[in-house]
Amino acid sequence: MTSRSIRIFFMPFSNASTLVPNPSLRCFCTNTTTVKRKSQVQYPLQLQEKSPQRNLIAVSCLLKKYGFPARELTNFLEKNRRLLNLDPAKIENSLKILLSLKPSQEFLVSMISSCPRVLEYDAIKKWEGGMRGFEEGSNLSSLAIRNILEVSMKFELDYDCVLGSLKCLKDLGVSDITLNKVLETHPMVITMSADKVRDSFEFVVDAFGIGNVEFDRILRVYPAVLVYGFQNKFKRLLDEFRALGFNMEVVKKQLLGDPRILAFEFGELSRCLELLRSLKCREAIKKDIFHDGAFKAGYEVKLRVDCLRNHGITLRDAYSVLWKEPRVILYSLDDVERKIEFLLHVMKFDIQCLVEVPEYLGVNFDKHILPRFKVIDHLRSIGGLGDEVGLRELIKPSRMKFYNLYVKPYPECESMYGRFSTDTEARSQHPVGMWKLFIPQNNPKSRVDIMNIKSYMDSLA
Repeated sequence: MTSRSIRIFFMPFSNASTLVPNPSLRCFCTNTTTVKRKSQVQYPLQLQEKSPQRNLIAVSCLLKKYGFPARELTNFLEKNRRLLNLDPAKIENSLKILLSLKPSQEFLVSMISSCPRVLEYDAIKKWEGGMRGFEEGSNLSSLAIRNILEVSMKFELDYDCVLGSLKCLKDLGVSDITLNKVLETHPMVITMSADKVRDSFEFVVDAFGIGNVEFDRILRVYPAVLVYGFQNKFKRLLDEFRALGFNMEVVKKQLLGDPRILAFEFGELSRCLELLRSLKCREAIKKDIFHDGAFKAGYEVKLRVDCLRNHGITLRDAYSVLWKEPRVILYSLDDVERKIEFLLHVMKFDIQCLVEVPEYLGVNFDKHILPRFKVIDHLRSIGGLGDEVGLRELIKPSRMKFYNLYVKPYPECESMYGRFSTDTEARSQHPVGMWKLFIPQNNPKSRVDIMNIKSYMDSLA
């Protein structure tokens, strides 16, 4: 069609007043620079070949195929959108490498969830053959392998350096159980070179005079002994032990008994022993505290101070609690933890109440605390308490006073308290029939004795 015919075709509509807009008709324009109207709808003819939208379905199906939970998949991809830019084929190769390290679906899911970067093939491909070769002579746990990969990815460690540190530990005689414990609790050890690992081992062995077997046990209980830089701390600790009068035989005995003594800070043992020497308690209690020696007693004080501090009590208040109630040192840590948990979650008291009433930690839980709490809780539920009973009123009174105040007026509390109740059979202090041994001997009276008694009675008359 020529330009003339086009002009003739549109000539009857040249008047603008005769043009009526029709919204049902779409407007087409050959000029690409013209601004697009809002009513126009564009439909893309094709997606980019490597767009995130195109990879979303492929990556989702791939993760589901390898056992990733479908309910967590949407949230996981939303937090890690950069995975949609990766090639699905390379992601599948990364998944195969992870399964070759530990053929476990649980390990695979936890590894991907904690460190999504392992799906990047360029970052994980160097672990394909080397880790399997290392595992031929060991049995690393799933958590140990996961920690190794996480630390390696985070700090971009060299593969040869990591493998050299692990092989160094195996060459030093570290067992598989100990190696797993170290990698599970202190995975940062793989950031150390093999030379630094060997230096730490030689220092501990020479300083305490132990062998490879003892070192393996120490490392299993206290993996932080391998942390580089602890040598200076150990030297200061040894100097403090010597200054306090403990020879290396005593220190070595305590170290093999509980390697956690290496967690002492410089000056901490001195403060614990100073507290023990200043105790004002019965000699029987002090004798029980020092039963295994001063070093062991100071270490027990440290453990209980750490326990109280973990629950929010300040260092000064923790030492004050132990000084006021030294019987806490005689109770096991599990028993102390049990009392604190009961105080916080069942009795609903604040942890600071222990600073005001430290006697709570120095009494028996089953015989003293639990029966009294049952009685008070029952009386509170029936409205039998005029005033609120605090921790001091619950622990301080003697058995008889608590019985007369809260148990005796309420017969139903007799079975709860269990002490001084009528249905409780009193245990005899001595075996049955023992009283016969205390009857005085009946000596026969002679005629002279009778005459003397008679004359004495006559003189009184």
